[in-house]
Order: sequence, then C-alpha cells, then structure tokens
Amino acid sequence: MKIAILAPIAWRTPPEKYGPWEQVASNLTEGLVEKGFDVTLFATANSITKAKLEWACKLPYEIDKENDPKVMECLHISHLMEQAGLFDIIHNHFDFLPLSYSGLIKTPIITTIHGFSSPKIIPVFKKYNNSTSYVSISDSDRSDELNYLATIYHGLDPNNFTFRKEKEDYLLYFGRIHPHKGAHAAIEIAKQAGFRLKIAGLIQDEAYFNSEIKPFIDNKSVEYLGNVGPETRDELLGGAKALLHPIFFEEPFGLSVLEAMMCGTPVIAFKRGSMPELITEGISGFLPANISEAVLAIKTLDKIDPKICRDYAVKKFSLETMINNYIEAYRTVIQNRSIK
Repeated sequence: MKIAILAPIAWRTPPEKYGPWEQVASNLTEGLVEKGFDVTLFATANSITKAKLEWACKLPYEIDKENDPKVMECLHISHLMEQAGLFDIIHNHFDFLPLSYSGLIKTPIITTIHGFSSPKIIPVFKKYNNSTSYVSISDSDRSDELNYLATIYHGLDPNNFTFRKEKEDYLLYFGRIHPHKGAHAAIEIAKQAGFRLKIAGLIQDEAYFNSEIKPFIDNKSVEYLGNVGPETRDELLGGAKALLHPIFFEEPFGLSVLEAMMCGTPVIAFKRGSMPELITEGISGFLPANISEAVLAIKTLDKIDPKICRDYAVKKFSLETMINNYIEAYRTVIQNRSIK
C-alpha cells in the first residue's frame, strides 16, 4: 500500500513548538513507516521524517511571512494532487481545500477533520460527503450533516513523555493564549486555590494576552514561559500538580490533555466538547463546570494516583492503537473504491 500524507504547512512537520495538526500527521507518518508501509509525506521542506518527503514550500507560512499563505497552500496541495496516481490512498490532514480535487482524481481520499473553524466550511464537506471518507477525532466533534467512516482518537508514543510520580507545587496552563482556551480562567482558579500558575503556549490573540493575562504575570504567583518546545513541555507537564484546561468552546480534542496524562499528571478541564471522552473523573482528572468547581477539584487531586493516570492514557490513547485504526480505515476505503 502506497500512502500519501498531506500535512498542513503553517508549521514544520513535526512542529518545533506549536502545531497540533502537524504533530498528528507526523506521529501517523512515522508510525506507518515503522510498520513497513511505503509512505510519502507532503509537508514543508524543513520537515523531519523517515518517510519520503515531497514539498512545494520551503518554509512554513507562519515562519516565512514574505509569501502569501493562500498561494503556498495552492502550490502545496496541487503538488500532491498532480501525482495522485502514484498512491493507493491520500490521507488529508489539510482541512477542506484538498476535497475540491477529489472528483478530478481516481485515488481515494480519506480526510481527518481536525475540527470546524466555522459552520461556514461545512458546505464543502457536504458536497463531497458521498465521494470521500471522513474521520472524526472525537464523537463530540461530528456534524449531523456529514457521514463518517470512524472516530479515531489521536495517539501518542508514551516513550516521549516522562512519568513523574512526585509532583511539584504548581499548576500549569499549557496551550494557545486565546479566549476560547481560558488562560484567564486558569489564573483565577490558581489564585482561589492558592497555587502558583505556570503558563506556556503560543500567543494567538495579542490583545487578549495584553489585557487579560499580562497584568497578572509577576513571576511569582503567575509566570509566563513563552511558546516552548518538547523538552520543556515534558518537564513542565511532568512536574505540575495538575494541568488546568478551562476551555470556553466545544474543543474537538486536546493533545495537551493527553500529554499531561502520559506524564501521570491529572487534568482539570471544563466539561465541554471532547473532554468527557478524554478524561475519566477520579482516574485521570476532573470535569468541573465552572471556576468554583475547578477550585474544589484541586483539593481532591491527591486522590488520583499518577501511575494509574499514566496507565489510563497509555491504554486508551496509544500511538499503536491510532495507527492500527487508520490502517483499517485505509483498507476499508480502498476496498470500497474497488467495489465501485
């Protein structure tokens, strides 16, 4: 089976720091190569992979600000589609734009929908509902207007995350600095609970950061560490008493939630979106509805055994399980196409 993986090009694959879609594309690509599949990764030229690498864009558009992102996306997608006949299946991690080629090529396309940026993009998915295959990343992130082949949770290699039984005396917010992700709520939760808060992540909304986050940063009770890479991420997640994830939107998934649990660190997340699918209360974290409930949850963190938390994450969200589920999905799609 010859597989083409189409990654996004906002960031490198795998990302140096932030880039969840690119990270998932990388995890899957490397896992498939390890299993002996013939894989070609379509990503930026600076990407790192054991697969064959094809590229049309030298640098990610979030790094190369001189180029127009839409032009780079057009070159990137067309670079794959013009040689689609070389592959048995195309795995699209690049949202809805590549679907517009699906009726022009014979190679089947499977698309992992990493969330809906807006309801306005659903008509594109609907147009190709019966000619392509969709995978959701959680049951909560499904549109009633679309048909799905499967729900496949993201998986991580536990060897990339250091288990730490003994935790330090701080709480952690790790994620995009954006109102939807709730860094401001994390500050309030930590304050009411009487714990230090460390914040790490990409500042996606500068105005929000300046008005709601920056005034509270004193490098004592609240510390902002910037947009950090894997080594610092592992250290921060492993040492935290808990990861605070007080989201204000229906989040389709949350890689940082998995990453924390892989380190044996419980997660306190607002009960929205996919969080009830990722977290089992009392085992890997808690699912409060608001700030006051989150503060109460912090007081019961000692009831969670870090080893059990880690074991739960490894069992439910292993890289091996994700890869095997996608292999099964590929075979189903290819078989269905041959029947047609």
